[in-house]
Amino acid sequence: MRTDSEIYGLFLSGDTSAYNELMVRYGDALTYFLNGYLHNLADAEDLMVEAFARICVKRPKIAEGCFKAYLYKTARNLATRFHFGKARAEVFSTDDLEVEPADPNTAETALLDEERRRVLHTCLQRVKPQVREALWLVYVDRLSYEDAATVMKVNRKRIDHLLQRGKATLRAELEKEGITTPWDM
Repeated sequence: MRTDSEIYGLFLSGDTSAYNELMVRYGDALTYFLNGYLHNLADAEDLMVEAFARICVKRPKIAEGCFKAYLYKTARNLATRFHFGKARAEVFSTDDLEVEPADPNTAETALLDEERRRVLHTCLQRVKPQVREALWLVYVDRLSYEDAATVMKVNRKRIDHLLQRGKATLRAELEKEGITTPWDM
């Protein structure tokens, strides 16, 4: 599988299909990330397209291995500007995210998976917004600590601190819901 840097390099050399490959790779995840800020899937899709369009038009020089972080930072900045009349967007919510069942082979499995997701999303809503965003970027969108720090405009040590606090808080919230081991999830 080609790296983001290789694909972006192909795009810069004129291969438009490479750019489409990047959109397919990150489009949905970025839309859901933006939806956490905007609480409106249509607006999130529009800003996802705009984030890709900005990169397409500006053709910035992006360091090796940093395309995803650059894309997410661009999208986050767009979401912040979208809330121009309000204070800086710091609320990251997972309320409206639609998640498909992982293994819908049986109705029981699908029902259990849906209940687990509901409990997890409920518990995530009880976590502070900045902590929730760090958890989301690192564990759902699988950004590195450095990339998550770039997106959130904090240093790597702050991401580490947010994740430690987030895991402890999330663990406590899950225990309130009766989930005490990973196997319960």
